[in-house]
Amino acid sequence: MNSLIEQASRRLEQLRQAGASVPELPPAKAEPSFVAGPGATVEAVREIAKPTRGPNVSRQVDLDLDALVAAGLVSPNAPRSQIADEYRVIKRPLIANAMGKGAEPIANGNLIMVTSALAGEGKSFTALNLAMSIATELDNTVMLVDADVARPSLLRMLGLPAGPGLLDLLVDPEVELSKVLLRTNIDKFSILPSGTPHVRATELLASDAMMEFVKDIARRYSDRIVIFDSPPLLLTTESRVLASHMGQIVVVVQADKTLQRDVQSALATIETCPVKMVVLNQANVGGRDGYGYGQGYGYGYGYGTGA
Repeated sequence: MNSLIEQASRRLEQLRQAGASVPELPPAKAEPSFVAGPGATVEAVREIAKPTRGPNVSRQVDLDLDALVAAGLVSPNAPRSQIADEYRVIKRPLIANAMGKGAEPIANGNLIMVTSALAGEGKSFTALNLAMSIATELDNTVMLVDADVARPSLLRMLGLPAGPGLLDLLVDPEVELSKVLLRTNIDKFSILPSGTPHVRATELLASDAMMEFVKDIARRYSDRIVIFDSPPLLLTTESRVLASHMGQIVVVVQADKTLQRDVQSALATIETCPVKMVVLNQANVGGRDGYGYGQGYGYGYGYGTGA
């Protein structure tokens, strides 16, 4: 077997010296995973030696859709529910703006940031449900980015192990998005995890590398809606920098908990964003059955442009 590969390697070297462009073969000491007969050709060896996955193929993960439904999350194969209906109302103006079908064109309208004034208000749950709801659309695809790099939670909520993601892209410009992006068994839904923990994770979120990343995906994926689960606005200045590059922002407010002055302060930090929506989490749903992540869950919402 090794002699066959050695012969192939010598032949390829001859071709290279003659000016032909040929790929590298594995070292002769590598144990191949195939059995080649005496009639095998150099071309056959080269074909078998090709990687089974192309350089731009993202990793596939399978979500447990039944478990997501049991946790109160929107799922494409779930029966109609109150929370699914609420997200249909919430997503409709966001999609219209993202696709340029709103009242007026919005720069980076397909980039949507989900945030809150303070921690623990349900923004990650909202970001995930919004992404899942948009993924049920016939004409839209969605990428969910876990940009809450100091306290990532999306992979845990989806029952997935930690892995490389956004921070790896920001630290190493040689890392390709396709290598860290997760494709799911929901055709139109992909996930970019927060990535490998870094001592300066929050600073990276406000770095030039992050701004270039945002500009790049806005340009490369203009037909895709990209949702960023962001850190709270009043706890980090980095989230405000990120907000300045978004076309739309959803601010999650927990009913009967978040102080009005905190909401007003949070909204004041994103005045320049063209479109802002306020989603009221855990609102009293007037006696109807609630759905939620381990508890009753309801929404009220407000919508405004430039205000």
